[in-house]
Amino acid sequence: MAEQQQFYLLLSNLLSPDNTVRKQAEVRQMAAVLMRRMLSASFDEVFPSLAPDVQNAVKDELLLGIQMEGSSNIRKKTCDIAAELSRNLIDDDGNNQWPEILKFLFESVSSQNVALREAALHIFWNFPGIFGNQQQHYLDVIKRMLLQCMQDQENSMIRMLAARAAAAFVLANENNTPLQKHFADMLPGILQAVNDSCYQNDDSVLKSLVELADTAPKYLRPHLEPTLTLSLKLCADTTLQNMQRQLALEVIVTLSETASAMLRKHSNIVSQAIPQMLAMMVDLENDENWSNSDELEDDDFDSNAVAGESALDRIACGLGGKVVLPLIKEHIMQMLQNPDWKYRHAGLMALSAIGEGCHQQMEGILNEIVNFVLLFLQDPHPRVRYAACNAIGQMATDFAPTFQRKFHDKVISALLQTMEDQANPRVQAHAAAALINFTEDCPKSLLLPYLDNLVNHLHVIMVAKLQELVQKGTKLVLEQVVTSIASVADTAEEKFVPYYDLFMPSLKHIVENGVQKELRLLRGKTIECISLIGLAVGKDKFMQDASDVMQLLLKTQTDSSELEDDDPQISYMISAWARMCKILGKEFQQYLPVVMGPLMKTASIKPEVALLDTQDMENMSEDDGWEFVNLGDQQSFGIKTAGLEEKATACQMLVCYAKELKEGFAEYTEQVVKLMVPLLKFYFHDGVRVAAAESMPLLLECARVQGPEYVTQMWHFMCDSLIKGIGTEPDSDVLSEVMHSFAKCVELMGEGCLNKEHLEELGNIMKGKLEEHFKNQELRQAKRQDEDYDEQVEENLQDEDDSDVYILTKISDILHSMFSCYKDKVLPWFEQILPLIVNLICPHRPWADKQWGLCIFDDVIEHCSPTSFKYAEYFLRPMLQYICDNSPEVRQAAAYGVGVMAQFGGENYRPFCTEAIPHLVGVIQMEGSRSKENINATENCISAVGKVMKYRPECVNVNEILPHWLSWLPLHEDKEEAVHTFSYLCDLIESNNPIVLGPNNSSLPRVFAIIADGLTNEAIKNEDACSKRLANVIRQVQGSGGLWTECMTSLNEAQQAAIQNLLNTA
Repeated sequence: MAEQQQFYLLLSNLLSPDNTVRKQAEVRQMAAVLMRRMLSASFDEVFPSLAPDVQNAVKDELLLGIQMEGSSNIRKKTCDIAAELSRNLIDDDGNNQWPEILKFLFESVSSQNVALREAALHIFWNFPGIFGNQQQHYLDVIKRMLLQCMQDQENSMIRMLAARAAAAFVLANENNTPLQKHFADMLPGILQAVNDSCYQNDDSVLKSLVELADTAPKYLRPHLEPTLTLSLKLCADTTLQNMQRQLALEVIVTLSETASAMLRKHSNIVSQAIPQMLAMMVDLENDENWSNSDELEDDDFDSNAVAGESALDRIACGLGGKVVLPLIKEHIMQMLQNPDWKYRHAGLMALSAIGEGCHQQMEGILNEIVNFVLLFLQDPHPRVRYAACNAIGQMATDFAPTFQRKFHDKVISALLQTMEDQANPRVQAHAAAALINFTEDCPKSLLLPYLDNLVNHLHVIMVAKLQELVQKGTKLVLEQVVTSIASVADTAEEKFVPYYDLFMPSLKHIVENGVQKELRLLRGKTIECISLIGLAVGKDKFMQDASDVMQLLLKTQTDSSELEDDDPQISYMISAWARMCKILGKEFQQYLPVVMGPLMKTASIKPEVALLDTQDMENMSEDDGWEFVNLGDQQSFGIKTAGLEEKATACQMLVCYAKELKEGFAEYTEQVVKLMVPLLKFYFHDGVRVAAAESMPLLLECARVQGPEYVTQMWHFMCDSLIKGIGTEPDSDVLSEVMHSFAKCVELMGEGCLNKEHLEELGNIMKGKLEEHFKNQELRQAKRQDEDYDEQVEENLQDEDDSDVYILTKISDILHSMFSCYKDKVLPWFEQILPLIVNLICPHRPWADKQWGLCIFDDVIEHCSPTSFKYAEYFLRPMLQYICDNSPEVRQAAAYGVGVMAQFGGENYRPFCTEAIPHLVGVIQMEGSRSKENINATENCISAVGKVMKYRPECVNVNEILPHWLSWLPLHEDKEEAVHTFSYLCDLIESNNPIVLGPNNSSLPRVFAIIADGLTNEAIKNEDACSKRLANVIRQVQGSGGLWTECMTSLNEAQQAAIQNLLNTA
């Protein structure tokens, strides 16, 4: 009722005719804004409950208000209300229940009154779906009206509004190809309006063009050349405002992402666009205080330099290095030789920007690039030296670990030298940042020879900068040096022990005394550094300081009630606690009461979100930390991103505690599971959903000490959301985690953990995922027939294919957990997806489909036999044929299937075991069977032959095959199958098999060699059951004098040591 009264009040304020006082105009304006928002957010509570005559009166008053209104601003806002009301009055069948507004639009758009024409176009732009199910009927009329308005030579505002309305209509019908073709001839008019509006200081039509490039790029195809030419012209025109030039560039860059193949055909335009981006990057300010600035200011996202760099990065990723690198290489080389520092700076920043997109092509010429860039660390201008550090740091990340392997000697010494640039702290700090990037991805063995020199340099700089902090209060370089030390320790691990005492006292001193607000970041980074050093050197060395460090952390933690929500120390603290947990293990449990409060608070951060329309968005900016997602129909979803990364880190740390502390974390499982389950739907951050999924099986394990009933209750709490998550998760990387976690949970909970409803829902989802898999393959095939298909498109399709196959592996994981828990009881449920699994192993399907289809049937045989034989007609023939498939992955899955047939299948499978043997032997003996790509398949064949001999000796002539089988041993790569073969070898030796032992035990040295070889390749581990049996065999030989000597002397040193080790440990 209150909302209705508010509605009436707003309506009367809006339609009040008395506009004599300025204040009254403001009241009406505010009333219009609030009324539109009310209709948008609370339509169902307000409008339907009004009496029908009141509803009609409201509609009439609004249309009358638009016609009579004198103020153009209030007229526009009234149009927004009319559009919003109309949006809500389209029923489920597409009928517009306000036909008068359509009549009003037709009359107004042809009116002599310019204000009414504007009003009609504004309403249509705001809600292009206003015609509902009548749209097709009126299509030609809509087109004619828009074209007529776009050709209105007397009124530029009408032309621009018509262009925006036409673009909005195309966007609202982005999937309607016939409509897009029908409206293609409107594009020249839109482009003309873009051009005209930009020179009248209005970028609204240009923004519409960017939206078309983003959402409906195919619409631009018939006039792509003029679209690109116009964008290029506007971008190059320095008389325009920066924002307009950047938006014009955005059209080209967006097309490189949404229609890259289409754009690659216009390389002439791309070749002209790249110099424009580079020219923007040169647009830098001279700032005399830059070198000594102690605060890193955020990038100015409105600046041309930042916009140009971002565009270059995106276009390189969008079009690929094959197109971009040849077009940019010469430009960059010229810029680097320019006497003006701004050009050299831009050239180096451009190199940093294109590394990701041009990865493959730059790798071939990395040597000359790096040698050239290193020269600029000596450049006379500090900002060029800064840019050189930036390029080195970026390449160290983009090309790791190749970059580290090839250039470690040159890069480490050059960066250490640059870090001594005392006169330019900004350069020093950035050299340290580049060193961090370098060491993070540096293989340990490469870093160790430099460790002494590195550590001593870092120590000298740290001491000097600590003095500067005390004397001048400057901290920028110290912040980076502390992180450099952490990064070196993290890579060096236990080799950092000798340097531990050099750093720890100073680091503790910073945490103890650096309590001022401006030192928050330094203190946070130092806390990170201490915990990383502790993790690197290990518990024994760290224990001398562990108590002090814990007290410092606890003090910070207990003072954390005073920390502001955006204090950078919080996220560093959260990660440090998790590292302390890894170092201290179970001893960490005592600190959980202090740690968990702030951690749960951070993990529970709720982001600020809003549903906005275009009007609202203009008052908010991305600089304030808002990000926007366009939902179409002039509506956007806004989210304030502050705190999201911290939330993700906190969730990841909860996963870490559950993993490390196991039952020690049991008392927190209830509050954590209540937090995590809803976060499976936290769509604002992928990392949060991944952590939520990862936590589920770990929390079940932690909770086991609370008893089975507690664990079952917890499982019931999470099960439904996990299953729904599999069905609704939009991101394939996150989806694979959710599926993996669900499979682990089912294995933990065992048979009976899913009720009838769960099974039904899961079955439908699995069916949907498999159908989607086949549909995606068809869509990819269709894209290969597209007129824009090229090799870059093929690369993207391959990536999509890999992503699809990865989801297929997770489907296989879930089915594996179901079969292993439920055995043959789950087969009736499995039958609903059986036809789709059979489809996977059809001859025409890609090898990955066959591989995973066979793996699923392998599980059916292994866990559901002998019942599995009723499905034999679907998989037996293909399985036997695929033993000799061209793809090693398919051969491996087929061979494994034969092994489980012999071991678990039962009587019905006997003839097929016999039939498989010659195929398996053929694969083992084929040329190249031991090559890297074939070895796993070959070893599965060897294991399968062994299993047939062991479990189905009646199916094969064991005496004939056994000597061959022994000659194929041992297995090196497939550790699981190696255990099977050694177990069978033990059976044979323990039963004194004459073929294995040979006359007078003459074959024992060969058997010893097999065992020793398996041990040195770690194919057998001490915990494996067969290792004790093998040790017993060896001990028996040990007592036989000469035979022992003969066996041992035939082995090399490593093998002899492995035998001795087995005797000592097994």
